[in-house]
Amino acid sequence: MALTLLAGPANAGKVALLLERYLDALTHEPFLIVPNRSDVDRVERELLASCGALMGGQIGTFDDLFRRLARDGGEHRPVATEAQRALIVRRALTRAPLNGWARSARFAGFADALSSTLGELESGLVEPAELEGDLSGLYSEYQAELDGLGLWDEDLRRRAAAERVAGELEAWEGRPVFAYGFEDLTGAQWALLEALAGRAEVTVSLPYEPGRPAFASLERTAADLSELARPRIEELPPRPEVRPPALAHLERALFSATTGAEPPEIDGTLRFFEGAGRRGTLERVAEELLTLIRAGTRPEEIALVCPRVERYRAPLETALGSLGVPYAIEGLIRFDQTEFGRAVLSLLRFAWQGGGRGQLYGFLRSPYSGLARASVDWVEGRLRGRAVETGERTEEETMRLRDGHPLPPLELLRKAQTPLAAVADLARFMLRAAHGLESPPVGEQSRQDLRAFEALNRLVGELDGWLALGGSLTPDEIVAAAERAPVRAAVAGEAGRVDVVDLLRARTRRYEIVFVLGLEEGTLPRRNEGSPFLDEETARELDSRLRRSRLARPDSVERDRYLFYTACTRATRRLYLVREAANDEGGPREPSPFWDEVRGLFAEDEVRRATMRRPLSALTWPVEQAPTDRERLRSLASLVPVDEEAAHALAQANGWERQLDRALRAFERPTRLTHPLVLEELRKKANFGVTELETFADCSSIWFVDRLIGPRTIDQVVDPRLRGQVAHSALHKFFAGVPKRLGVEKLGAEQLDDALEHMRECLSEAMAGVRMELTDLQRREL
Repeated sequence: MALTLLAGPANAGKVALLLERYLDALTHEPFLIVPNRSDVDRVERELLASCGALMGGQIGTFDDLFRRLARDGGEHRPVATEAQRALIVRRALTRAPLNGWARSARFAGFADALSSTLGELESGLVEPAELEGDLSGLYSEYQAELDGLGLWDEDLRRRAAAERVAGELEAWEGRPVFAYGFEDLTGAQWALLEALAGRAEVTVSLPYEPGRPAFASLERTAADLSELARPRIEELPPRPEVRPPALAHLERALFSATTGAEPPEIDGTLRFFEGAGRRGTLERVAEELLTLIRAGTRPEEIALVCPRVERYRAPLETALGSLGVPYAIEGLIRFDQTEFGRAVLSLLRFAWQGGGRGQLYGFLRSPYSGLARASVDWVEGRLRGRAVETGERTEEETMRLRDGHPLPPLELLRKAQTPLAAVADLARFMLRAAHGLESPPVGEQSRQDLRAFEALNRLVGELDGWLALGGSLTPDEIVAAAERAPVRAAVAGEAGRVDVVDLLRARTRRYEIVFVLGLEEGTLPRRNEGSPFLDEETARELDSRLRRSRLARPDSVERDRYLFYTACTRATRRLYLVREAANDEGGPREPSPFWDEVRGLFAEDEVRRATMRRPLSALTWPVEQAPTDRERLRSLASLVPVDEEAAHALAQANGWERQLDRALRAFERPTRLTHPLVLEELRKKANFGVTELETFADCSSIWFVDRLIGPRTIDQVVDPRLRGQVAHSALHKFFAGVPKRLGVEKLGAEQLDDALEHMRECLSEAMAGVRMELTDLQRREL
């Protein structure tokens, strides 16, 4: 029994050879380890396409294998969920001496960072006694909490599984094991792989070529696997014939000092996109996506690869959604990032955490409240005009304005027997209110609501399990757990949708078309984000001393160099490299060194012809390139000053005469700015941001209201104007009442005491006319 290593560059056929050997071993019930859960279904489909039926074997992730091995062992414990683990970490923090970390521990991010570090240490098979300082104490306290509850966490289960295979002969029955997509093995993964190699035939695929800078971050993994596999190492040669010449040349030459080969013509297989501002750049990408899809490319054969998906999520949703591009952003999002989650949390914060009007009406305005939006806006307007802010007064006044009718969601929360039951009841109420019971929910928003609902129900079950273990829960802890609950966003490979993935997930996929985003300095390579508890020097010292921990990370630039190389080699037909040449304010942005590296591999004329730019001033497309009907109409209107006859001819040919006439009449309305102060103010401003220009282009009325009127100022506040009104009213009452009250026409020193008393009465009457909810302090100040 031994390990076989399949090594070679991208596209050398390593994974195909590994899958072929997996099929050959089906009679021995092999186990195939893939990188992610989403890869399981994809690989199964690929294998079924090649052999027709799978009559044996198993495909899963490393965690599936760890779970199976730990479950079959004698000493098996229940595993704490992520929500339970977060509560355990917080309990450990209250009991462990924090010393120099006491001030930092007050912040929510401290526990999250500690939880991540503890997971790293457990995955590295590090014991608390092998650490020094406060971290050792926190680690010991955390493990003591787990032992007291009779639980493992995921990392302890991985460790138990690896130790079982290493120490029990019957733990593995000799089934062959195949693995690919693992360049950075944790200590537990390495221990399991090493133990399995002593019990069965293990075959591992690794993308690696000695001496190439693109693979520098994999040198340690390659050396360890080679030592374990020797002499069963198979080095596969490159296969440039499986890619177009330009993409094959890119794979061989990227980050290499010299290849000795003449660069081929790009011939449309490599393109460079430059845009101004993130939205403008992504709109250019969205336009190209529509062109590709309309030309016959299946959306699922296209991928957008981002350095970090979270930083691109919002602008991608805007750019792709506005042009109608079908897409699926793979990965998990937090519950509080979903519309359903924000509504739930708004109401819980109002009911349980002393929230005010903003929290209650944040929920009532949502489609999940069961109330008509117009009615909610009318009531809220009355409350804002009277400066009603506090929770108690907000609820009281809302019920009064609703003719005494209570708010059903609040009644539901208060009638529930337990806080967790209240959350579950609220979630069901909200789903019914938004989607009804007559027909099943359809559409992307409905799917997202159902995923968020499922995530919340799963969290309620986990927290019920925590109470069953003897733990306690406060409403604040329930809200905090709900904020962080993971919600599945989408699954890659969905039919009819463009995949949006990060660099790490992209490395094991294949697509016809790939867009690599974020090729600006500061975006890629990414900045290193180390642990505040476990710095790189300490991680390297532990690796050197323990030999098994594998905690030290590769150099971040070398790691991103490898991930960029793999992203560029995922395309089988065409590769797009995309960067922002200017920021949203028009300032230039330097390109990523990776951008310059690729452009330097080809002839200058070829690169120039393959480069497409969208300048900051391009608020519309050319008519023939506009991707949607709305953009075509905007382009047509912008054509009139240049060629009015052609614009009218196009409008007549397409039935757009009425829309074009309406757009042109907008310039005839009396909207020209003429006031000298306004004109002077505009002359002072030489630059306008991209967002401001885009908002104006979308709807000038919205721009005017948002930027100049500022609708947030409708809230009543104690300002100089209100103070002046109160003072004017009080003085008017005072002087009008002096002759009758004091019996004099002109005040003198002898009437001072009576005049002061009269002034206090007048001021009280003036204050009674103020229709605002004021605290005692605000009233005294006024």
